[in-house]
Amino acid sequence: MAVRIICIKKDEDSSDNPYLAIDYFEWINERINVTGVTERTLIHDWIKNGNGEAYVTDDKGNKTYLIPAICPQGNKYVKTVDDESKVDLLLLLPDCNLKV
Repeated sequence: MAVRIICIKKDEDSSDNPYLAIDYFEWINERINVTGVTERTLIHDWIKNGNGEAYVTDDKGNKTYLIPAICPQGNKYVKTVDDESKVDLLLLLPDCNLKV
């Protein structure tokens, strides 16, 4: 199953790692038109264990898939680029303003 990430919910506190500032993702499964909200570590594990795929789209509809990662402190997160010198479309998504 693949889902498109449509927005992110960031922690109010600032973080040195912008990926760790993301608490939740809002997503849509466009194939069956179902939406949901999932926390960062669960999305990481879902992708890492091979059960699912998540992606973001650019303004032309091109898909970029999320990659699971772990920071040196052991915190799980996801990103769309291997090299942080490139723009990560995930970090450009709007804030969801979720109340979870």
